[in-house]
Amino acid sequence: MVFPFRRLTQKEGDILMAMELKTTGVNGFVKPAELTNMETLLNAVNDELLTGKGAGSDFLGWLDLPVNYDKEEFARIQKAAKKIQGDSDVLVVIGIGGSYLGARAAIEFCKGQMYNGVREKGIPEIYFVGNNISSSYINDVVKIIGDRDFSVNIISKSGTTTEPAIAFRVFKKMLEEKYGAEGAKGRIYATTDKARGALKNLANVEGYESFVVPDDVGGRFSVLTPVGLLPIAVAGFDIRALLDGAKAMETATAAADDSNPAYLYAKTRNALY
Repeated sequence: MVFPFRRLTQKEGDILMAMELKTTGVNGFVKPAELTNMETLLNAVNDELLTGKGAGSDFLGWLDLPVNYDKEEFARIQKAAKKIQGDSDVLVVIGIGGSYLGARAAIEFCKGQMYNGVREKGIPEIYFVGNNISSSYINDVVKIIGDRDFSVNIISKSGTTTEPAIAFRVFKKMLEEKYGAEGAKGRIYATTDKARGALKNLANVEGYESFVVPDDVGGRFSVLTPVGLLPIAVAGFDIRALLDGAKAMETATAAADDSNPAYLYAKTRNALY
């Protein structure tokens, strides 16, 4: 089973691709009857998901993110990204798990793993830290930044997770030593809980610009929230086009039949399993 990507258009900071599911490679291993037998189970699971009847239904906010998002906050994300591009050579994104993997995957998918070496003029380098407790890794990033201008995006629902907390302490101190306490505040962007938690409280006290991690979206599904959108926007991508593409994919995966690539993929994978 393969997912061929067809490049449609390419321009600076904007790469559009279409994905098509091909199952011809597994036809010799999965019989038509096996796929048919999967349909009852798959329809039941699909119904639970779309109606919110299943376990974990309080974390289904990702289902309609391409449509149901905070438009005012989205505009602030775009404005913050432009500011970072204008005043920083480097953006340090601090987070662990879903707090950084979505943005990193999106950037690397479109620009490759060596994206910092092929970025366009005016686009900061982006380094992801706070996903391990390696002091040598943090030190390497500190040396890469050197005396250049940089900003920090700290992403944490609580603000107390060990790895991001350690990294934030290091880079917050660097910012304050370089720009002073007041100057540092304008270079720290907190993506955290809407109303509570250690990081939210700190952002309120210090006056950091903050963005919300929605309560009904789990970390591994958060790439289309401010968690992923701010780093992706800083990397030079049109996040409105990204949401438009996600909206189109939401429409494409609405039917409970083989015209839905997610439905067909799930059915085939479970038959193989």
